[in-house]
Amino acid sequence: MKKNLFKGSVILNPVPVVLITSRNSEGKENVFTVAWTGTVCTKPPMLSISIRPERLSYEYIKETMEFTVNLPTRKLTRETDYCGVRSGRTNDKIEEMKFTMVEGTEVKSSYINECPVNIECRVKNIIPLGTHDLFLAEVLCSHIDSKLLDENEKIHFEWANLISYSHGEYFPMPKEAIGSFGYSVAKKKTIEKKAAVKKSATSSIKNKRTGKKKVKK
Repeated sequence: MKKNLFKGSVILNPVPVVLITSRNSEGKENVFTVAWTGTVCTKPPMLSISIRPERLSYEYIKETMEFTVNLPTRKLTRETDYCGVRSGRTNDKIEEMKFTMVEGTEVKSSYINECPVNIECRVKNIIPLGTHDLFLAEVLCSHIDSKLLDENEKIHFEWANLISYSHGEYFPMPKEAIGSFGYSVAKKKTIEKKAAVKKSATSSIKNKRTGKKKVKK
């Protein structure tokens, strides 16, 4: 294939798009949108977000060393964009977007109830990089919408209608998987068994949502 050469720039795409909530020592809360985030460690569970020092949330988070990651749905795309282009210094974005805020369990910052997944974090280290500072944080706990759990309590993020960010645009998360971890080396029977289990779980959750009972044959 023919390729064009571009100068050095971060073109990693797509990336998750999340809403970060934080609260300062005076009790004031803010929310802003972050696309530069990622998993960095399993034990202890840690993630990272990159923030420009001039952002209001930067001040809040650096002061309290706590924040909450909220995963928005497709229905919240407009709200997600708005929280990324308006400043908390001039706008009360939480009030304007009519978010329902719930007190955190392990941190003082609240989480957005309209988001199906919320991750409470405590900052362990801040690394100045240039235009952005990298906040490395330990995940203390998460809140998951019960509708995303099957009968075995497996989380199905594909049921949440999450969104991603790619080169300035928002895209919905696909509902159908094109593979699973280790499928390239798995035996055919193992793949078929996993597919059957997933199909059963999907059917079960659909029945749960519609109120239908599973008919035994």
